[in-house]
Amino acid sequence: MLTDAVVADVLTDAVLPADGAAVRLPPETTVTVANRLRRAQGQIGGVLRLIEEGRDCREIVTQLAAASRAVDRAGFAVIAAGLKQCLVESDGQDMDTAAMEKLFLSLA
Repeated sequence: MLTDAVVADVLTDAVLPADGAAVRLPPETTVTVANRLRRAQGQIGGVLRLIEEGRDCREIVTQLAAASRAVDRAGFAVIAAGLKQCLVESDGQDMDTAAMEKLFLSLA
């Protein structure tokens, strides 16, 4: 199970763009992303229970899709925060748009 401290460490310290500079997520983004990941964690637990109980395929797929959306939304929130930080801190320097595009596409 993810504790608040582990989630905070992962979300604020380990999000690294291609150039190796750390992205610092604002506290409100950290809370939002952590909540989405906890929701996905619960949904994945539900999927495991459904499978173990031999439940209907439609129920399983519905829960998997919900978990996938929650993880995707968390990823988009992290990338959006990183992009915002890059734009604010770029001081007119060129951003590595190819790296940002690759990040976005990794969630597609």
